Amino acid sequence: MTRETIAIIDFGSQYGQLIARRVREHNVYSVIYQPSVNADELKKLGVKGVILSGGPASVYAENAPMCDAKIFELGVPVLGICYGMQVGCKILGAEVSPAKSREYGRRSIDIINKEDIFAHLPDAATVWMSHGDQVNDIHSDLIPLAKTATCPFAALKHKTKPFYGVQFHPEKSQALGLQLLSNFLNWDGQA
Repeated sequence: MTRETIAIIDFGSQYGQLIARRVREHNVYSVIYQPSVNADELKKLGVKGVILSGGPASVYAENAPMCDAKIFELGVPVLGICYGMQVGCKILGAEVSPAKSREYGRRSIDIINKEDIFAHLPDAATVWMSHGDQVNDIHSDLIPLAKTATCPFAALKHKTKPFYGVQFHPEKSQALGLQLLSNFLNWDGQA
């Protein structure tokens, strides 16, 4: 019998342990890894999915922590949270730069695509933001899912790869975060 495992790649998030706890609240085992973990190690473990945590760095800075790009080829869902979203988007070819307006604390998001990770959620919600950078330019393979007044890509997904990114912290939101993580953990294989 194999245990379903979610790998959490921790980029120095103050919420890394909280992400692991939220995953466990869904009765799914999770293990926290450093960004140096490679895709082959995760494949050997048979991970069900990968969560890329937030972190204090800027992805465009010299020596910014990154993950193995081959993680996006494992065929398992990947959820990027805040800095993790920016890492995923950079690896997948989008532009990340300083935000014109930093967002910190509670913010209202408009959900513009209620499929996948936003299924069973309202059209608008209050979330916890904590970022000075954001994804500012996407290409046709990335589909916007949510926005705020100052962040046009508060959430997105890849058209063909099982990658989802949220600029906010679902682990900090009770109802929205639990449903979003449930949707991610129960991903059915359709990107």
